[in-house]
Amino acid sequence: MLERYFPAFLAWFFPHIAADIDWNRGYVFLDKELQKIARRAKEKRRYADKLVKVWRRDGEETWVLVHIEIQAGFETDFAERMFVYYYRLFDRYRLPLTSLVVLADERPKWRPNHYERELWRCKLDLQFPVVKLLDYQPRLAELETDPNPFALATAAHLLAQTTRHDPQQRFAGKLALTRRLYQRGWTKQEVLDLYEFIDWLLALPDALEDAFLDEIHELEENEKMRYISSAERIGMRRGEELGLQKGLQQGEQRGLQKGEQLGTATTLHRLLRRRFGPLPDWVEIKLQEAPSPQLEQWTDQLLDADTLELVFRE
Repeated sequence: MLERYFPAFLAWFFPHIAADIDWNRGYVFLDKELQKIARRAKEKRRYADKLVKVWRRDGEETWVLVHIEIQAGFETDFAERMFVYYYRLFDRYRLPLTSLVVLADERPKWRPNHYERELWRCKLDLQFPVVKLLDYQPRLAELETDPNPFALATAAHLLAQTTRHDPQQRFAGKLALTRRLYQRGWTKQEVLDLYEFIDWLLALPDALEDAFLDEIHELEENEKMRYISSAERIGMRRGEELGLQKGLQQGEQRGLQKGEQLGTATTLHRLLRRRFGPLPDWVEIKLQEAPSPQLEQWTDQLLDADTLELVFRE
């Protein structure tokens, strides 16, 4: 979402910054530069997602550090980590830099927005803009009608939080959001991009997933737009079906079971990489050796886990 729709991201969450950028000059993602900074840090876990080079309207080159914080537990050193990234980037590149934070957690009062140290009248104070997704909850109706793709993404995130233990409500909400995709005048690729994000956030039990796809098929028949139902299935079911297909081609029951296991492992591997980035060796080994029931259990645990260790907990 950030890579495909970065201007829309800033326009939705930080409009005052978006208005000061010369979008005609484009923008460049600096993943390698960010990785160099992360490797220098002593801490094991890092959360900064994207570093982007833009140009302001006055011609000045500026770097934007976009940080998405999605974790279940309170963290006391969050602001310090923001400072560590800031000073490491500035020390290495000596360019104008701003840090932006989006908090997607469920704690209304947790709003870290500055880091401060002081001793003997020597004072350091880093302040950074913060957006709290929970603040958009009262604006849910507005989110569902706004043409900015991140409005719909925010609505999907809030719905995922409120329907975690209510599959019927999640089914209804997911269907409503997906219907909105066809009412925006977006291109087919934009519809598929946003649907993939919605589908990843709002996973449904198999029975409701089948009912959901039936509803979407009927919708596309009426709208004469065969986007989602004609595309390869996105999400959990896609990997499982690929596994079944490979197993059938082998022509034996053992092949069928192996194919299903391969499909589930492939899907889980893809979702883990999307959530946590490059996977350590111990995770790769677990995915290769685990039977299908174990893979399914880890997939279920992925929905609520905020660390790899919690995904693979016993």
